[in-house]
Amino acid sequence: MKSSTGEVVPEAVVARLRPHARALILPTLALVAVIAATGYFGGSFRILWADLAVLVAGAALVILLFLVPLAAWLSRSYTITTRRIVLRSGLMVRTRQELLHSRGYDVTVRQNGLQQLFRSGDVLVNTGLERPVVLRDVPSAALVQSALHELMERSLNPIAARRQQEQSHPHDQDGWES
Repeated sequence: MKSSTGEVVPEAVVARLRPHARALILPTLALVAVIAATGYFGGSFRILWADLAVLVAGAALVILLFLVPLAAWLSRSYTITTRRIVLRSGLMVRTRQELLHSRGYDVTVRQNGLQQLFRSGDVLVNTGLERPVVLRDVPSAALVQSALHELMERSLNPIAARRQQEQSHPHDQDGWES
């Protein structure tokens, strides 16, 4: 992106986001319950294989109920820069999608009751394609929406300013004052 003086402005990160952390509340409660149950029942049996079965079942439940949801939550991220939005997702297969602010888009926030309570929401970025790109359950959704509007407008303004400047130059050469 170029500034009004014509110099190239480096791209800067405005925000790095993940879905709201409340998605980890149930997995964390499950972790505490599994650890408590494993600690209570582990070592209480007279047969060695029963104690080992409790430990193995506890470990399997920790992996299934806590580590898998944690990895899924960590695998999704959104980076907003001064030039674009970068969406990354996936565990085994990583997907990266970029949206340039200069292309222009429409930004909508959709919130359910729980999201309104936590001031989070789904930010829908409509680029004119079939389906809008969705930043799922981001914290401070209204702030993200206003930041995206401002970044898009800033990105479009240098283009409009350059066009305006190019159109005003012929008048300057003819002696007209602007």
